[in-house]
Order: sequence, then structure tokens, then C-alpha cells
Amino acid sequence: MKKVIIIGSPGAGKSVFARKLHEITNLPLYHIDMLFHNTDGTHITTEELIEKFEEIFKTDAWIMDGNYQRTLEMRIKECDTIFLLDYPVEVCLAGAEARVGTKRDDLPWVEDKLDEEFKKVILNFSTEKLPKIYELLDMYKNEKAIIIFKNRLEAEEYIENFRN
Repeated sequence: MKKVIIIGSPGAGKSVFARKLHEITNLPLYHIDMLFHNTDGTHITTEELIEKFEEIFKTDAWIMDGNYQRTLEMRIKECDTIFLLDYPVEVCLAGAEARVGTKRDDLPWVEDKLDEEFKKVILNFSTEKLPKIYELLDMYKNEKAIIIFKNRLEAEEYIENFRN
């Protein structure tokens, strides 16, 4: 495990899992939200983001968390390990709501509310995004280590087992 992506719905806890994995492995950690967004909530172009990815891909090891469907297959091709946090929508909504008002190292601003459009992304993730994710995972299942967690306990147990 040298080149890792962590994907899943907003609010699933991708960044939290990524930080824990980083603490154990010491692999460099990149939060896509930090690469893509500016402090004022605007973002760079997809082309600029891809340029940043390409620089990261040149290195020997990394952890990258974030979904960003437009660049998912590119990141899958470059990684050796994929973690999918496939949690129920209620868990993801609660996760997103819990971080409102909190300063985070994976986002360049503090969310002051759970935006309705963002909430809709979470509500629709399992029907709009997840089928394509599983399709991609199926395409690369013989080339990549793929670990899928269906709840937070599974992810926590994995981290604890990895530590030991």
C-alpha cells in the first residue's frame, strides 16, 4: 500500500479515515478539497486540479481523499489501493452536519451551515454516483486492492488491526 485513494459520499468520513491511515503509514496525505478549493469557496479549474494530481502521481507514495467523480478513473489508474466508504445516507448526513462550524485541515474554510445543494448531493449519492463507482471498481478489481466499508465500525476495526 503506497498509493491510496479514499472515496465515498460527502460526510462519510473520508478525511478522518485518511488522517488515521496517514498517522499509521506516514504516507503523504492530500485532501482533494484543499487542492481544488480556494479559501473564499471558489475553486480552480479541473485542468489545474489534474496538473496538481499529475505532480503527486510522480511521487512514490501518497494518500488522497475525496470523490470528485470527473477525476476518479484517473486516480484509480494511478493508485494501488482503494478504500470505499459506502455508508448509509443517514450516517453521511449526520457526518456532514456534525462538522458544520468546525475548522478542519481538509477544507480551506469553515462551513457555517449545511448547504441545501450539498445536502442534495449526499441524498442522491447512492443513486447518482455510487453505481459508477462500483462499475469502475469492478473494472479494476484484478489490478487494485479494494477495501469497502459499509459502516464506521468496519473502518475503525481496520485501522485498529492495521496499528497492531
